[in-house]
Amino acid sequence: MMSGSMNTYLDLFFTFARIGGLTFGGGYAMLPILQREVVEKRRWVTDEELMDYYAVGQCTPGIIAINTATFIGNRRKGASGGIVATLGMIFPSLIIITLIAAFISNFADLAVVKNAFAGIRVCVFVLILQAIWKLQKRALIDRATGIIFALVFLLSVFTGLSPILFVLLSGLAGIIIQGKKAGGKG
Repeated sequence: MMSGSMNTYLDLFFTFARIGGLTFGGGYAMLPILQREVVEKRRWVTDEELMDYYAVGQCTPGIIAINTATFIGNRRKGASGGIVATLGMIFPSLIIITLIAAFISNFADLAVVKNAFAGIRVCVFVLILQAIWKLQKRALIDRATGIIFALVFLLSVFTGLSPILFVLLSGLAGIIIQGKKAGGKG
């Protein structure tokens, strides 16, 4: 029994270590890899749950990717699973950042380094768009969610309002809309 439990912890650690070590561009860029690894491949969570964890991770202190790893690890194995998944997520970054910090000042101004990062930014942008495309199919399910999307999009582009406010107001709108739908059916 202990062996199976240990395997689950190792799987959590190494899955999130691989995600953390192979993803560049932050939490949003990590979304397609998380979706593939923890939803499609391992079936640890559903697309909807991943979106929920991402939303909560967005409006809680800390880094979205780490918060999401913590939620998923917690879902799999409780608090200890959350800790293991979090450690897996941060371990590669800790090692990589330490190595880069030791050498970056020597190479940051090289044209090849600047050009490499310009190419990586484009790639990260495409990966984020791919994740958005996949998630929108499950998020925009009716006219009401389309209206919420349009309002949040426009307000986020044209105002400096906090993402936390958007999440809270969208959640409230969802409660009100679903409450009216349920009330109309009874």
